[in-house]
Amino acid sequence: MPAAPDVRFRLRITREDAIAIGPGKVALLEAVREHGSISAAARGLNMSYRRAWMLLDSLNQSLSSPAIVSEHGGNTGGRSVLTPIGEQVVRLYREIETQAYAACADPIDALTALLKR
Repeated sequence: MPAAPDVRFRLRITREDAIAIGPGKVALLEAVREHGSISAAARGLNMSYRRAWMLLDSLNQSLSSPAIVSEHGGNTGGRSVLTPIGEQVVRLYREIETQAYAACADPIDALTALLKR
C-alpha cells in the first residue's frame, strides 16, 4: 500500500525580489536552535556553511533586529543562538502552517483522494 501523501505549505515572504522569510530559512533557524552552531546546522541540513551563513545574514538584514547571534569562540569554536525575534519567526511561521492546513483540510482531503492508490 502506498504511503500517505505528504502535504506541505510553502509560505514565502518576499521583499524586493528576495525571499525575506521562507521554509528554508525557518528550517535553518530550527537547526541552529537544535545544534547551537551554524556549521552544525548546515551539516544537519546537508548544505554548505557558506550557504547557511548567507541565508542567515539575508534573514538578519530583512528583520528589524537579528534572528540569530553568534559568539566567536577560541579553541572549541563559537556558539550561535536564536534571539527572541528568531524564536518568534519560527513560532509564527509554524503557526501559520498549522492554521493554513487546518483551514484547508477538506479540500486537501478531496485533492489527495484523486491520487492513484
